[in-house]
Amino acid sequence: MTTSENKYDYIIAGSGAAGLSLLYRILKNSTLNKKKILVIDKAEKNSNDRTWCFWETGKGIFEEVVCNQWKNLEFKTEKFTKEFHLKNYSYKMIQGLDFYQFVFSFAKDFGNVSFLTEPIVNISSEENLAIVETDKGRYSAQYIFNSTTLFNPEINVKNALLQHFTGWVIQTERATFNSEIGTLMDFTLDQKNGATFMYVLPTSSTEALVEYTLFSEKVLEKEAYEIALKKYIREDLKIENFKIKHTEFGIIPMSLAKFERTALLSKNIINIGTAGGFTKASSGYTFQFIQKNTAEIVHNLELDKYPHPAKTFRDKMFDWYDRTLLEVLLSKKQTGKEIFAVMFRKVSPEKIFKFLGNESSIWEDIKIMSVLPIKDFLISGIKQLK
Repeated sequence: MTTSENKYDYIIAGSGAAGLSLLYRILKNSTLNKKKILVIDKAEKNSNDRTWCFWETGKGIFEEVVCNQWKNLEFKTEKFTKEFHLKNYSYKMIQGLDFYQFVFSFAKDFGNVSFLTEPIVNISSEENLAIVETDKGRYSAQYIFNSTTLFNPEINVKNALLQHFTGWVIQTERATFNSEIGTLMDFTLDQKNGATFMYVLPTSSTEALVEYTLFSEKVLEKEAYEIALKKYIREDLKIENFKIKHTEFGIIPMSLAKFERTALLSKNIINIGTAGGFTKASSGYTFQFIQKNTAEIVHNLELDKYPHPAKTFRDKMFDWYDRTLLEVLLSKKQTGKEIFAVMFRKVSPEKIFKFLGNESSIWEDIKIMSVLPIKDFLISGIKQLK
């Protein structure tokens, strides 16, 4: 049994990007910000454990914590380099610690919000309530918004690739970078381990995030990332002397497995973030999809409607595109380098961003798909309709 003290309107299980984005949006909403809310996570968010990069038009809800943004980007292979200026979008960066502190600082003025640092051992549903159990207590709510891995499907080499990366924020002794231009993908690297590229985002003339990223079936040994980063910094960026200010490592699933938006067939347990399928399977981008989803949830809650947004026809279409591209990669019909190279060579980068952000029209979808190898994508697309 849960006592009245342990009953809430909403419980947010997990205080990462999805959980805290939802909390912030609820507290910004005058209709909802008096609800009794509990946020539970196994660890305190007090370190700069990740960096989110994304594109959007205009100013977003977390504009205050955007530490850098770029209107000019470049894409590279051995055969061509494409520099481009974004007219409608800006490519933005948010550091994890800035984001956490921003939301926590805003939430501290709300006495109706509680935070617990306890490992979650189970989430279940009983009658009209959802229940969270930790190693210290039991808590119930009308809705639990879950971003933990408790309900994630099985990920294996048959249905998924992993996007894995090690990033270094480096500082040089003298002016080295053009902080106006970011390198979105540099594919001039050895591709023996799968789609492999470097990502370089300068934040000043002497500082940049340099990230070694791969799409493959398994992660590498730690030393392999370090060797690749050192080689690229010295040979490609022509930097001999530098200091590593910050290091981060991440793994993002790119999977054909189905991430359900509700858990245990319960209407009271709603999966958000990666747990709810809001990591884009074909690219690994998550932050902007979290924002769209949490905005929809808050809108529905405000109208006293069921918060889980139903998938539209276009949502299902974009899911199919993602699954088709991933099937092409998994079957090795085309490499990631080949696919992205032909897209950036033949299509406006602004339209690619629109497509990857699930914001394109059907006509724009067709134009992008027309530049890709028809036979390979058609076979994989038909397979993913089953």
